[in-house]
Amino acid sequence: MRNTLLTLLGVLILLAVAAIAIFVWLTRTPEPAPPPAPSAGEYRIEAAGLNWRVRDDGSPDAPVIVLMHGFSHSLEGFDAWAEGLSGDYRVIRFDLPGHGVTGPHPDGAYSNEATTEQVAALLDALALDRFVIGGNSLGGLVAWRYAAAHPERVAGLVLISPGGYSINNVGNTPQEATLPVQMFLRMAPDAGIQLATQALYGDPERLSEARVAEIGQMMRQPGIGDALVARISQFTLPDPEPVLATIEAPALILWGNQDRMIPADHGPRFVAAMPDARLVTYEGVGHIAMEEIPGQSLADVRTFLSEIGWN
Repeated sequence: MRNTLLTLLGVLILLAVAAIAIFVWLTRTPEPAPPPAPSAGEYRIEAAGLNWRVRDDGSPDAPVIVLMHGFSHSLEGFDAWAEGLSGDYRVIRFDLPGHGVTGPHPDGAYSNEATTEQVAALLDALALDRFVIGGNSLGGLVAWRYAAAHPERVAGLVLISPGGYSINNVGNTPQEATLPVQMFLRMAPDAGIQLATQALYGDPERLSEARVAEIGQMMRQPGIGDALVARISQFTLPDPEPVLATIEAPALILWGNQDRMIPADHGPRFVAAMPDARLVTYEGVGHIAMEEIPGQSLADVRTFLSEIGWN
């Protein structure tokens, strides 16, 4: 009996050691990442207390399109669209506050209202007159809020799985991030980023290792993990319909029917709430259609831009 107990104890100790080793391996965190080397068209500009990282592609005299990424990502999320549009348009992208190389906001102001005001200050600093504005997820939420607040500046909206309606029990008051989510955002482990990014795709086979590495590099910029956790603690989703109903600009809404982050059935609700909106739904596609099916989604954007005369 005693030998059996000792054997069982030994097995349990080995299992515990193995579990700890697996946990350490899965949550291993590379050193804070250096910023990527600036690419052509990239520059920094001061606005709203931030030193924004901006990428500006295309002719300065062309019609302007502004594109904003989603939570925890960066301007690279729209690389494919920028490449496809910059021959005919001036495409402006930037890392949102508390993301990528733009870095944390000095006052820790990350509410949706504050972010919209910060973006407005940046667009003023860029001296943009009138433009089409779009975004994915968090970026889409900021885009439609901006359009409601500044109708004279917005010629059209392009929203890819935008935030707006309540998800994850978030409504008029924020929900604190759980401890595992806080750990993930602050540590940005390779395996966690791989799994989280795969969940954004309808078909994870479309996700490249290079893209996962790129997202990891941006999440591991100094101070970004704490900024992302702080944003969650300030993030609210009150009823969007009173604001959506005031938006005058025509809107294109793109949604993958395999979106696991924001349900695709939110798309028709946006269309019903907005005066001039149309919805395109993609079979087998997830939360980031502009990355997962860049060619197909971009073709729909070009059709929309032509329809509203933005060319």
